[in-house]
Amino acid sequence: MTHDLEGDGFMRVRALAGELERRALLAALGEPEGAGSRGILAVPQVRAWARSAAILSRVTTYLGPQAQPVRAIFFDKSPTTNWLVPWHQDVTLAVESPVDAPGFGPWSRKDGVSHVQAPGEWLARMITVRLHFDDCDGSNGALRVIPGSHRYGRLDGDRMSALKAATHEVLCEAAAGDVLLMRPLLLHASSKSTSDRRRRILHIEYCSDPLPAGMAWHQTA
Repeated sequence: MTHDLEGDGFMRVRALAGELERRALLAALGEPEGAGSRGILAVPQVRAWARSAAILSRVTTYLGPQAQPVRAIFFDKSPTTNWLVPWHQDVTLAVESPVDAPGFGPWSRKDGVSHVQAPGEWLARMITVRLHFDDCDGSNGALRVIPGSHRYGRLDGDRMSALKAATHEVLCEAAAGDVLLMRPLLLHASSKSTSDRRRRILHIEYCSDPLPAGMAWHQTA
């Protein structure tokens, strides 16, 4: 079944990164400490891949020509680093320093970096790209999503429960090299792995709008 980024909030692109390309990225990323690594737009190979024609041509279709990568995270779910992700939306941005801006907050610190929760209308103008380094299915923690949930803005717990009850979830199975494009406001979750296979993901967020009130991204590429 084919899904649409605008209507469903996610779509899969098959075989967008070849084996040699994936190997080069993994070599540059190295072995993460624990469940993954943040702030990896500083890695030249990640920056280059995030701005490659194959990726930007798809992102700019939805965000326009000014779209740029603004955060990258490397996730590594394995038998030794295994975790459950409950149903949620991605609402946090990594920025340079706290700034008083209407609708933004609360603020937090992760790995020494300032993070802020953004309003729904802002998050609706972003796209996340997830590159799969490994074959991914239900046994090793493939993403589960509620199609169309991104269209309702930021959701409280009651609204999340109502959407889950009214809509069948979709398991986003993928092969190594596949890319998943998704809207940050898409309701999604991930089960613990029950497999001995790794599930490594390069997660890159894109935005085309400047941040408000003098706020600046922690990293761009």
